[in-house]
Amino acid sequence: MMKDRHSRRGFLSMTGAGIAGVVSGPWLGAAAAAQTRLGAAAAAQTQGVDLKTQDADLVIFNAKVYTVDSRIPKVDAFAVKSGRFAAVGSTSEMKSLAGKGTQTFDAKQMTIVPGFIDCHNHAPGNVLLYEVVVGNPYVVEFVTIDSIVDKLRARARETPPGTWVEGYFFDDTKVKDNRQLNVHDLDKVSKDHPVAVHHRGGHTSFYNSKALEMADINKQTPNPPGGTFDRDANGELNGRVTDRAKNVFNKVGKRKTFSAEQTLQRDRDGLAYISKQFVRYGVTSVHHEGGNLFALQQVRAHGDLLHRVSYEASGKVLEAMIAGGIESGFGDEWIRFGATSEHTVDGSFSERTMALSIPYPGMEPPYKGNVTETQDDLNAWIERVHRAGIQVNCHANGDVAIDMMLTAVERAQRLFPRTDTRPKITHCTLINDDLVRRMKALGAVPAAFTSYAYYNSDKFHFYGEELMKRCMAYRTFLDAGIVAAAGSDFSPGPFDPRMAIQGMVTRTGWDGQTWGANQRVSVDEALRINTINGAYNSHEEGIKGSITPGKLADFVVLSDDLYTVDKEKIKDIEIVRTVVGGSTVYQA
Repeated sequence: MMKDRHSRRGFLSMTGAGIAGVVSGPWLGAAAAAQTRLGAAAAAQTQGVDLKTQDADLVIFNAKVYTVDSRIPKVDAFAVKSGRFAAVGSTSEMKSLAGKGTQTFDAKQMTIVPGFIDCHNHAPGNVLLYEVVVGNPYVVEFVTIDSIVDKLRARARETPPGTWVEGYFFDDTKVKDNRQLNVHDLDKVSKDHPVAVHHRGGHTSFYNSKALEMADINKQTPNPPGGTFDRDANGELNGRVTDRAKNVFNKVGKRKTFSAEQTLQRDRDGLAYISKQFVRYGVTSVHHEGGNLFALQQVRAHGDLLHRVSYEASGKVLEAMIAGGIESGFGDEWIRFGATSEHTVDGSFSERTMALSIPYPGMEPPYKGNVTETQDDLNAWIERVHRAGIQVNCHANGDVAIDMMLTAVERAQRLFPRTDTRPKITHCTLINDDLVRRMKALGAVPAAFTSYAYYNSDKFHFYGEELMKRCMAYRTFLDAGIVAAAGSDFSPGPFDPRMAIQGMVTRTGWDGQTWGANQRVSVDEALRINTINGAYNSHEEGIKGSITPGKLADFVVLSDDLYTVDKEKIKDIEIVRTVVGGSTVYQA
């Protein structure tokens, strides 16, 4: 295996905001990396370095350090040794730990917080690099239907007839035309190519007439279980297809093919690219929804993996874990097997297909969303994963789907009791009192939408205020003692933790509309949700998530104070520097 070039990365000199004088430092040695399971806090504390016999590698002082450690929540300074926090305290205390070779850093009263943790991310770096991106992945930006058509036309001109032309990162409420994309728009792209535009939410796509024809879909075609072929007011297909109804298109048309090595290279390039984007936004740990595990390891070996990965397996990798007796937690502090990838039980919040116990407000004919799994199949899948010692993770948006997942987990626990399993509910959007009670009893860990409160406020009117009072219910979770974490669901939602914190604190969107204000949390709570709660979500609170001696030295330097800045401007705070294991991986 190639030498990990992480070992040659140091805490490079800072520029801007009056920061200077910090140069390279060493990387963590093999002792901690050899540990395959570090779920308990005590395990990390034993990793601490005795600074009575060794000088610190780095001392940062004169800072506003919000540690997210309730025992000492705010300090002026801290020391780093061998890639871990070695001590925290006052400026004078930490300066006393500096020796001849110690790097020192005057933060000039800038704010420092633990590295942000995203507990649900699809990390589609190769899509960003190689595919037609028709919407802005990172911020609120409106596009025109003509711009979408033009981008796809350009791709069609270089694509053989009969081969798919596809666009990604479409958002139906971020269109200047103020109407839905439809089959007639996409017919303007090409009549010789099957054309698809995929909603960034991942549960709906829009097709042209050629694609519908090739899939043998017409206005008489019935909706399959768990999906729909949508129609206009005249009963004609409008091109929008939801959830499991999309599967038929996977079997028709040609798609560009790549050799095994080309595919691997594209995946490597994509992972290296997205890793740079994560740390640019201060995200130091990400729960990856599957992806090419071999490529991920190679990116790490080449020194291009800048963030830590909780790898959430599905398909062949999950089957190999079960067959080989590999439980959640196996790995090291860079790549570790976490929960399963989200096992989908229902549809999408942003695309209005999640499974509700009541019809969607104002929809005719009445529609309650899509359930994509039977209870029997879900029971069997969860029991099998649970028995294998793997943390269960299901995509459950609506109250119907959450109930189904909890029912299956409760059954599995009765059949095969295990302690501290932390069943993960991805999204866990629409709750009620009974669901919250059952979640608490099971020790469930929701990874709810975070940036949605700001980014997707233009979709909340589809649900109405009464439902929004029970959606993305962080206040309810925290009050019930449930350890809720941040799940951006990128690509469906932007992964910027500043946008997430602002939305969680204000419940006010980009359009100035406030929904479900009863679910607001404090800045302090939002910071915990995006840091230590994320570590807890993957049983890693013992090694990350707070600025605590013995834990990995992952932190973010901010240009302004999260706690004192105008709450409507949190998303605009500059990320000056992102540090992972004491090594700078991004600087503004």
